[in-house]
Amino acid sequence: MLTLLRSARGRRLARFARLQVLALAALSTASAQVAVTTYHNDNNRTGWNSAETVLTPTNVASASFGLLAKVFVDDQVDAQPLVVPGVNITAGNHQGIHDVVYVGTGNNTVYAIDADTGTTLLTKNLGKPVSSPLGCNNNGPNVGIDATPVIDAGGNTIYVIAYTSDSSGPAYRIHALDLGNLTEKVSPTVVSGSHTLTDGSTFTFNATYQRQRPGLLLVNGNIYAGFGSFCDLSANLSRGWLLGWNAATLAPLSANQVFDVLATSPDNFFLSSIWMSGYGLTADDSGNILFVTGNSDYSGTTYDGVSNIQESAVKVSPDLTTVLDLFTPSNQASLDQSDGDFGSGGLLVLPDQPGAVPHIAVAAGKDGFMYLMNEDHLGGYSTTKNNVLGTYPVGACWCGQSYFVDPRDGAARVVSSGGQRVIVWKLETSPQPKLTPVSRSPVLRSGQFPGFFTSISSNGETNPIIWALARPLSQSTNAVGLYAFNPEVPGQTMTPLLHVMAGAWPNVGGDLNQVPVIANGRVYVATNKQLQIFGLKAPKK
Repeated sequence: MLTLLRSARGRRLARFARLQVLALAALSTASAQVAVTTYHNDNNRTGWNSAETVLTPTNVASASFGLLAKVFVDDQVDAQPLVVPGVNITAGNHQGIHDVVYVGTGNNTVYAIDADTGTTLLTKNLGKPVSSPLGCNNNGPNVGIDATPVIDAGGNTIYVIAYTSDSSGPAYRIHALDLGNLTEKVSPTVVSGSHTLTDGSTFTFNATYQRQRPGLLLVNGNIYAGFGSFCDLSANLSRGWLLGWNAATLAPLSANQVFDVLATSPDNFFLSSIWMSGYGLTADDSGNILFVTGNSDYSGTTYDGVSNIQESAVKVSPDLTTVLDLFTPSNQASLDQSDGDFGSGGLLVLPDQPGAVPHIAVAAGKDGFMYLMNEDHLGGYSTTKNNVLGTYPVGACWCGQSYFVDPRDGAARVVSSGGQRVIVWKLETSPQPKLTPVSRSPVLRSGQFPGFFTSISSNGETNPIIWALARPLSQSTNAVGLYAFNPEVPGQTMTPLLHVMAGAWPNVGGDLNQVPVIANGRVYVATNKQLQIFGLKAPKK
């Protein structure tokens, strides 16, 4: 009898041990899942998911890769989708643990969608959107959630700025929503602000004239947002703002920045906007905020780098009290005169590099030049030369850069996407940093303004894939093209691994500025009224 009891106890212990192993394996699998909680994957805005263990150049190029699900939503999607694995959904008809992709639309609706099946788990509408603000046609017919939200996965919160048509006029509100049920965690805050102009008068934030387009930034325990204009309309009333709020309470920071504080200008035209084609505000290792500004008065005479900081890469302190540094191209006057915004593209801060210049940034704009900058000393302004590390032609850029490390030599790569080509640049750090082009794509079938956006996936530094989302060619041919390239193929021209249609964009008057999102064996593409999910299809039985 004792032997039988011991045998039964042994079986129970063995079963318990097996359950522990299974539980640990499940935890390990869950912990290996990748979250994409902010624009372009991280606050540097690299666009690189270096923990993609499923997708490889071989299987992406095979017949097994394709469309898995198509999810319909209620309006155009300008904001990049975000992905969080293992969310406990606590409301609605699909409660339980799900990997979730969050999508915000021009109708001010937040969707929580099962990241594998495409099932809509929850929706939350944040108010009536503003229809065709000021008559501007370079956005959707509705402007609601225009910028990419940001997620604090540890705090189970998604932060969203919604543009609403109130009885008193347009208004922006910042919301903190629970990831599991999309309810408000604290009362939303109406966006407001004021700043002193050079004549001592007060300039007040007016949501009617300001467009909140750049992706939100969560750093320093704060949420930061940049504002520009609608089509440069009402440029006498619109200026570039940088605002912030405490992430826990949504209380506004006591300081803010306005990048044109002149009381007058020759043409009553101000701006110096932050828009960057939707690219996110960037943070460096010290929590400083970096971005690029657009054009100001078309006389080309109002730049001084203090009261007006247009056409510039700018670094601002975390408390928003101080402009710490800037780089302004020497041709800033002609950029203003021609509406040639440097600020049409985003600013990427590279992860720390070896060598004499560890902190490096890159940015490009409409005139097609990408600037390699020392992020600790951006370069200031000179009328005769650009005091940067290097200047490189990439094609006109309504776009933003990506970054990865190449497995062949362990060196950093910058991926530009101006014009209609992807170009891969090797960063050489000694004796001084410089970029050397190593490969490029064929011309993409891409329309609207030049440029587009890319993302990178790899497994560590192996199996890198560059993903690109081309813009529609015309109103009648409004399909969006998803491309994939293998940067490891020998030779200077990358052959596409993949080119498939991935949605539609009938609003050809307003650029498609979407970013392909890669996480956990899936590729997510949001376009007009839909989210498409791509991945490896299950084998046929």
